[in-house]
Amino acid sequence: ILSGCAGRAGKDFVGQTQEAFKLGKTTYSQVVQQLGESGKEDILLKNDENIKRIGYVYASAAGEPLEEGVTPVRINSYYFLNDTLVGQTFTSSFKSDNSNFDDTRIAAIVKGKTKRSELIQLIGRPSGLYIPPMVKATTGEAVGYLYTTTRKVAFSGFKHFTKSLLISFNENDEVSDIEFSSYER
Repeated sequence: ILSGCAGRAGKDFVGQTQEAFKLGKTTYSQVVQQLGESGKEDILLKNDENIKRIGYVYASAAGEPLEEGVTPVRINSYYFLNDTLVGQTFTSSFKSDNSNFDDTRIAAIVKGKTKRSELIQLIGRPSGLYIPPMVKATTGEAVGYLYTTTRKVAFSGFKHFTKSLLISFNENDEVSDIEFSSYER
């Protein structure tokens, strides 16, 4: 994301817009009308469906990062099936609105028992919202937590770290599935 940036990349924006856009209702053109052309668009395959993803990225070498040595970045991504919003994510490594979450608390989440409100008390406000086909049709709705960093490493370019937590809910608003991943490259 940041490999060509010196100073700033993209137009700055204010954090999450989850309240502004409604899954299953908001259209691609409504997002673009409100936020402008993204300049970053691709297609991905999720649960046998082609999903259009658009992203808005802002990075600033002069910004205050959550972690020392990180170039702070904000990313809003929107996912569309047939031009209807089916997912949205926000990630930030800026100190002021970071999306970092405590992954050591994942062990306290219990499938079939933990309610959505308990999850939010435990982990915090989600930085992603999803409906099928972004999640399995059997799970209905899901929330996500996403955090990513980019560090400049002497002699080898950049080091990227990402951690992601996806929590699906059943019809009783209880956790039905937990997916966690983290990687560094």
